[in-house]
Amino acid sequence: MHVLRQTLHLRAYRFSISSRLLTQSCTGQEVTELTNDVKHRIEAHWRDSLSGGQFSVTQPSNKYYVLSMFPYPSGNLHMGHVRVYTISDAVARFQRMCGKNVFQPIGWDSFGLPAENAANQRGVEPAAWTEQNIAQMKKQLQRLGCSFDWKHELSTCSPKYYKWTQYLFLMLYKQGLAYQNEALVNWDPVDKTVLADEQVDDNGCSWRSGAKVEKKLLKQWFIRTSAFAKQLLDGLEDPTLRDWRDIINLQRHWIGDCDGYAFTLLTSAGNLLRVWTTNPEHLKDPDAFIVLRSNHYLSKVPNADVLSVENPFSGTALPVVFSNEPSFPSNCDVYLAAPSFRTQDKELWDMFCLSFLNNSETAFNPGNWEEMRRDVVQSAARLNIGGYRVSSKLQDWLISRQRYWGTPIPIVHCPKCGAVPVPEDHLPVQLPPRQAGKDALNCACPKCGHAQAKRETDTMDTFVDSSWYYLRFLDAHNDERIFDKNLVAECMPVDLYIGGKEHAVLHLYYARFINHFLHSCGLSPTSEPFSRLLVQGMVMGRSYRVKGSGRYVREHEVEIVNAKKNQALLKDTKESVVISWEKMSKSKLNGVEPDDMFNEYGTDTTRLIILGDVAPTSHRNWSSATFPGILNWQKRLWLTLQDFHAARSETLQETVDIGSEAFLAEDAKLFDARNFYIKGTTFNYRHAHQLSVAISKMQGLTNSLRRTPKHVQRYGKQFERALAAQIIMLAPMAPHFASELWSKFVAVPGRLNASSSELQWEQDVLAQRWPDIDAAYQLDLSIKVNGFENCVIKVSRTQLDKVSHSDALDIAFNTQSVTSYLIDKKIRTTNFVLYPGIEAILNIYVEKVKKSQKPVNSNDADKLLVE
Repeated sequence: MHVLRQTLHLRAYRFSISSRLLTQSCTGQEVTELTNDVKHRIEAHWRDSLSGGQFSVTQPSNKYYVLSMFPYPSGNLHMGHVRVYTISDAVARFQRMCGKNVFQPIGWDSFGLPAENAANQRGVEPAAWTEQNIAQMKKQLQRLGCSFDWKHELSTCSPKYYKWTQYLFLMLYKQGLAYQNEALVNWDPVDKTVLADEQVDDNGCSWRSGAKVEKKLLKQWFIRTSAFAKQLLDGLEDPTLRDWRDIINLQRHWIGDCDGYAFTLLTSAGNLLRVWTTNPEHLKDPDAFIVLRSNHYLSKVPNADVLSVENPFSGTALPVVFSNEPSFPSNCDVYLAAPSFRTQDKELWDMFCLSFLNNSETAFNPGNWEEMRRDVVQSAARLNIGGYRVSSKLQDWLISRQRYWGTPIPIVHCPKCGAVPVPEDHLPVQLPPRQAGKDALNCACPKCGHAQAKRETDTMDTFVDSSWYYLRFLDAHNDERIFDKNLVAECMPVDLYIGGKEHAVLHLYYARFINHFLHSCGLSPTSEPFSRLLVQGMVMGRSYRVKGSGRYVREHEVEIVNAKKNQALLKDTKESVVISWEKMSKSKLNGVEPDDMFNEYGTDTTRLIILGDVAPTSHRNWSSATFPGILNWQKRLWLTLQDFHAARSETLQETVDIGSEAFLAEDAKLFDARNFYIKGTTFNYRHAHQLSVAISKMQGLTNSLRRTPKHVQRYGKQFERALAAQIIMLAPMAPHFASELWSKFVAVPGRLNASSSELQWEQDVLAQRWPDIDAAYQLDLSIKVNGFENCVIKVSRTQLDKVSHSDALDIAFNTQSVTSYLIDKKIRTTNFVLYPGIEAILNIYVEKVKKSQKPVNSNDADKLLVE
């Protein structure tokens, strides 16, 4: 019999514990209650050792690039920041523990109008204001315990960064993708700056100030994003894109159907006019003309009544008329009329009395349309005036901003040469001091040396800064090049990009455009920059608005009448108050300060609360009613370690038969529990990113551990393994707390798995390998028919990892419940998904066999796969 006596001298089993900080508990065994003060002690003790592994840029193989959208340095973190960076850090730490070479950078989207306005109000330089905010937010992020690679930190307002933003602009300029044109633009009368169409909401209001946008005629800089429209549309079908879900639809809607062609033609007034048409061959028509809407801004230029447009394809000038008569393409105010091609255009030609302008001496024969179309498109590309596929609605990216605090546009305006790009070796063109005055813009022309030249006064839209930062992060301190393309080739694309849905159109569209452009230049290895998206929901706070006035009030000013029906009254006046969940905001008086949470509950508790209850992709209603679940779980984990230590340390006179059926049954329960909850937790960390479900799985393992009898805790190898797995799986989410639990765990005497290589006993918890499913554990091969589960086949972990699509079909067709169901069905298609070490799913899609069809023969797998 395998009998052990409790009088065994357990000290003989003790292993020496390293005295290094990384494995030393700061509370020992004497602290029995997990109070908030104890949590603060734990976090202070472990904070400096939790930076995590640094990315190896010299050995980027096995890389995992996790990127969260970098913050605007407003001065303080808000709970939305806490959520996105906790998600990012949990995933990064998990992947690190799985052996990945993880890159998790952080930086600052530090240009922009809010900083300029705030600095002006305080009478300080925007740079000083921004640096102060960065220092404050960096301190808070470090307190949050995120394992960012601070060696790669960057700030977009640093000349070392915006030098390369300017270099990128010049790359676009030299390829004809950056240009200046007079246009009727969106003007924000409050912020006194231009807005891109994308920054105006459906009500015609500014995305930032909320003011009603006005139209203003200004000369502006544009980036020709529409030149890549078809590529960007087709890129949404890229098989490397995962979890883009409705973001693909949003992007597709924004780009539109690329069912036409755009050309940029010069008017006699000196403006560039975008002409969109589904039939480029119409530009070959010598009688072609342009119709502009009556309210088009060119109707107000001098000599608008004799306006014309150069047509390099026919060698003629296209007459321009102003009218609302023709059927303009959707979202267009320009109509290309071709009388030789279309009867309705001939009628317009006659209506506008344009026959006297026809100077063609030979009859035009619109014969081979395809050849003519190809010739126009190729000529346009050669002349750099368009000819690319694009929708009628998609406009080029307006990047000019009439403000100081932004990246200077590297152009010099010379009275002799016109617009001249700044030479690359003169970059960066730095911002002058805020109060330097207009004289600071005077310079010599880089081309002819003319002394009366002036620098461009506009700065770039901050979306330009954030359109390429994911590339610069990899080589943040390279002074010689924008980045090392060989390094980027090894590390791109980003494996997981985390951010808010509010950036699903604008930022993602611009970032995708820049990466497509750099890919075309041979600088980025893939056209699509972000393989997988995790679009997190907003953190919502309960807000209170006085029903009559709409004025927001604080919670303590309100008397709740009926919480379930959201009925409340203002305490002072008894006015009705409307209760609702809205995005946290200072103006709505419903925000929660992260520092208050850190101070009251601790950093790790805050991290667990923000991850718990709801999936990262869902909105998070912030309520203290959800806190007890996490608080109690932490206390139960704390007690579990105390009980484990007591079970291993106490001297009791009893006999335990570790070979008995009862003992082995308890040990087997823990074997199953360990594997079951590792499986579920791992799936939700790695595949689903449902971190709230991962927490639920870990809580389930805690329940199993808490039910374990003391003698099994004392002698059970599986209990020890399960408890180790519990602490390791907690570590990515609560690194301080898990580090303390681990230090207590390794200090417990009588290790039963000491000789196993599964655990690195002398290393801290974050250096542990992620727990794996045992080879003999039975996993699920689920067989579904038309989405409904037909049966589940149990397969050992070792076998499951080797199962192929064909193997799964063989198993299905030898399973009675499947074959009996398929007896009168025709299989349309099948697909197979394998999650190694977790589960496999075979989906079979069938339809009823018609009377004229022959039922399938389930003994012949090949015949089951029909078209």
